[in-house]
Formats: sequence, C-alpha cells, structure tokens
Amino acid sequence: MQILTGKAVSPGIAIAEAVVLDAEELRIPRRMVTKDEIPDEITELDHAFATSIEEIATQRADVKLQLGHDVADVFNWHIGVLKDPMLRKDIVSLMEERNYSAAYAVSTVMRGLQRRFMQMKDPLLAERMRDVQDIERRLLRNVLGKSAEDISHLSQEAILVTHDLTTSQTARLSSTKIIGVALDVGGATSHTAILLRSWGKPAVLGLKNLSSHVSGGDTVIVDGLNHMVVADPDEATLEDYRSKRASFVKLIDALDELRDLPAVTTEGVRIELLGNIEYPAEAAASMEKGADGIGLYRTEFLFLGDEDPDEEEQFEAYCKTIAGANGNQVTVRTFDLGADKITQNKHFEPERNPMLGNRSIRYSLQHLEMFKVQLRAILRAARTGNVRVMFPLLTTLMELRQAKMTLFDAMEDLEETGVRFGRDLDIGMMMETPAAASQCREFVREVKFVSIGTNDLIQYLLATDRGNERVSRYYTASHPAVLRTIRDVIRTCAKAGVDCSLCGEMAGEPIYAMLLIGLGLRKLSMAPNNIPEIKKLIRACSLKKAERVAKRALTFETDAQVTNYLRAETKKLLPDDPI
Repeated sequence: MQILTGKAVSPGIAIAEAVVLDAEELRIPRRMVTKDEIPDEITELDHAFATSIEEIATQRADVKLQLGHDVADVFNWHIGVLKDPMLRKDIVSLMEERNYSAAYAVSTVMRGLQRRFMQMKDPLLAERMRDVQDIERRLLRNVLGKSAEDISHLSQEAILVTHDLTTSQTARLSSTKIIGVALDVGGATSHTAILLRSWGKPAVLGLKNLSSHVSGGDTVIVDGLNHMVVADPDEATLEDYRSKRASFVKLIDALDELRDLPAVTTEGVRIELLGNIEYPAEAAASMEKGADGIGLYRTEFLFLGDEDPDEEEQFEAYCKTIAGANGNQVTVRTFDLGADKITQNKHFEPERNPMLGNRSIRYSLQHLEMFKVQLRAILRAARTGNVRVMFPLLTTLMELRQAKMTLFDAMEDLEETGVRFGRDLDIGMMMETPAAASQCREFVREVKFVSIGTNDLIQYLLATDRGNERVSRYYTASHPAVLRTIRDVIRTCAKAGVDCSLCGEMAGEPIYAMLLIGLGLRKLSMAPNNIPEIKKLIRACSLKKAERVAKRALTFETDAQVTNYLRAETKKLLPDDPI
C-alpha cells in the first residue's frame, strides 16, 4: 500500500481499478490472453523491439548530422536497454507465466524499472527514469500500433492515472466511465483543475510520480476530502474508505435538498449564488444545483475543438446557455485564449512565459475579426434572455475602451445588415490583475459591473504560476495581500454604486464564504457542485458574524494564520462537513 499526498480539486471518494495513460494517451489495459495466443503476442513484442531500435538508430543518425557525435550518443543508452536480453526475458516471462498481453507485460516491467531508477541516490542515474519512460512509450506504441485503446471505450468504472491532462482531454471525461482522476502534476486553479471541478468527480493533482508507481488494473482510492491517493490499499483500508464514501454520498444527498431554498443569512440577507460554466449544457445543470444564474460563462472552451466555431455556431451555443438558465441572468465572458488554451487551427509560437504573454483581452484585440464574430453572436443571443458581457484580464483603461469600441462596431455591423440584436446589455469587466485593482476607481466609471477573478489575481499578486505544482504552496487566497486587495475593490465598487461579485475558485471554498460576505459581497459565482454546501453555510451564518470574521481575518500577518482561523470558524457552523 502506498499513500501519496497532492492537492484535491474536487471532493469525494472514488474506489476502482486504475487506467494508466501515458503521455500519448495510450490506454494500457490489464488484458489476459490464452496460451495459444502467446506465441503471436511474443512475435508482436519482438517486432516492437526491432522497430523501436530501428527508429532510435535513425533518430541518432539524424541528430549526429545536425548536432554532432556527442549529442547523438545519448541515444546509445536507449538502444542498449532495448538490446539487453534480460529486459525481453522479464517481459516474456510475465506473458508465459501470467498470460499477460504483450502491452500489459511491457507496461508492468518498464514501470518497475522506472521505480528502481527513482530510488537511486545518484541524481544522474535517477534522471534515467525519464529515458525509461521514453523507451516504454516507444515500445508500447509499436506493440499496440493501430489497436491502441482509449478511455472512451471503457466497459466498467475506473480511475484515470496519468502524468497530466490537457483541457481538451479533460473535457472528454464526462462521456466516459472514469469516476476519479489522479495526476502527477497540476495546481488547484489550473484550467485542467477548473474543468475537473466542474466535472464533479473526485480528483487529486500534484502527486509527482504516481503514474510510475501504478499499473493498469491496480486498485486505487482517490480521496478528494483529504488531498491524497492510496495505491494498492489493504483490505482494512478498503473497508474504511467504502464506509467514508457512503457517508459522503449521504451528505451530498442532504445538501441537494437545499436546492429550492434561498441563500439567506439568519437575518434574512440574500446572497446570490451563481454558476461558473464552460459549456452550454452546464447552465441547466447549474439551475439543478440551485444557482440563481450564471455568473461566469467561459466561452473560450467553444474554441478548443478541431475548428473555431463560426458566428452561427456560437449564436446557437449562447442561445442554448440562455435557455438553460431558465430566465436567470447569464454573464458571458469573451474568450480568454492564449497561454494554455490555444485554438487548434491558429498558428502558435511558444512564448517564454505564456501567462504573461499574448493571452485573453490582448489576444482578442490582436484578432479583431475573430473577436467581432463572437461579439455579434453574443449580441444576437442577447435578444433571447437576460445577458451581460464582460471582458477578461484588463490591465489598462485603453484595453477596456478598445474592447467596448469593438462591441459598438459589432452593433453597427448588425444594424447595417438588418439583423436584430439585444441593444441594452450591460458591459462589465473581470478584475483579475493588480494593475486593474490599483486603478479600480478609474475602471468603475466605465463599466456597469465588476467580477473579481481571484484565480489570476492571486497568481499575479503573489508571482506564482497557478498551474505549477512545485510552487503550489505559495499560491493561496489566504495571503493578507489578497484579502486587502479584494476588500479595496469591493469598497471602491460600493462607493461608485457598481455591482460587484467574485467568480474565482475562492468563491466555492467554504472557508472563505463568511470572509467574502463579511467584506461586503452579495454575489458569489462558483462551480455548480459547490453551490449546495456554500448555501448551507450561509443559511447557518449571521451577517454580523461574517463581518466579525472578516474584520479579524484582516488583522493577521500570514496566510497560515488566516487559513487556520477561517477553517476553525467555518467548522463551528458545519461541524459534520469535510472542510
């Protein structure tokens, strides 16, 4: 049994056999074959060895021509491993003794080899683990060939274990039998994490080398309540977790009973709880969780398929979202592309620091025709419901004015072609950069509403990449600088009479609910699955208590003090909930 600790991005407990994907999305199933099939499997294995050696030799020759003999020699080790008769013998032994398929035997032996290198004290030898991973992937690709399986064809529930997932890979999970996810890398507010949280199944990120310790078919527990994963648990641990899972399901069922009740404090102060969504179908799902509307529609996920959506496709998506909101307000954020969200058919040159590069509103203003197409679709859809539009990641007033001017140009285009559209939609902005926060007084003169985006705001305030698990301990909403910045933005908006909400992941974390309400917020937007618990907490809390909690939290000097205090105060209201 092995226990690894990471960062949970969605609560719950999942127990199932592991499906391990390598970096090329090859599923390595725990497949047995008959004795009669083993000779053919060995033939396939030998072919894979020969093909792999040939590929590396060709690659070595190409590198030698381009970069010289010394650089090309790095491939000699790869060839040496593949030519080692003991490697083939170990793989064939598993096939003959346990009836393993060639692919599963290769995966099992190579992952055991990786573990041995990981345990070596010599750092140069430990680094060889990456070479072993490369050899494994090459062998598996040549063993599986065109018969490679993917997780969409799973016949039973499973837990996905892999090094990392892209946003497009994560988006496909909802149509599979995957019930939990464990990743080696990733931060709690990376875009992959945001999608996993919306998906709603237990997920833990930042587990470092889990994928090298687990083979397909191993039993794995994903504990999204305690931020850890248990690989190959013993029977006592399994029974304990089955009991915990049943208790959690019971708690969730009880929370769902709050769906039709308002989120009001004990004095009757109403707090609007809104949903953050990525896809149109999630609007109706948000309403099912008791949302009062859609506070953040991340439209960029429409652009991450094989082709960018045209105006009609976007129009239909926005109309479906508005209809799903059932008459409630929908706040549409214009696309936040760039950084780790790149369209498939746009040329993209890697940037040294993409999070500080050409992304979000900068990207939109450099692709004006693409931007106007989206704005026209939003304007047309605005006739069908209660819609607001907001612009992301603003740092200067000029960007806001250019974005508004582009919106007005889109209106003129529609007028000239006689197309009807919603003329009176409110224009707002995401407050998610330190520059915008420090100039909040100027910005609020030019918008109808502000939504505080804490995911990026924290990242830029604390100079911490929110998708990097190696610095995840520095990324925290409890930092005093973050609390004071949020407080100042709320006060400035209130003074100007501008509607203010918060739509970062911070809004869906129970320990921050009292703080945010006490600071003056009356609108919180979060992943739909977080709404019931936040509603339960609000209904148990008084406004006076929230204000006392906020005032006290602002006096602390460190994020640890803030976190410990908020967790203790929240636990008093929700003693039975896993906080």
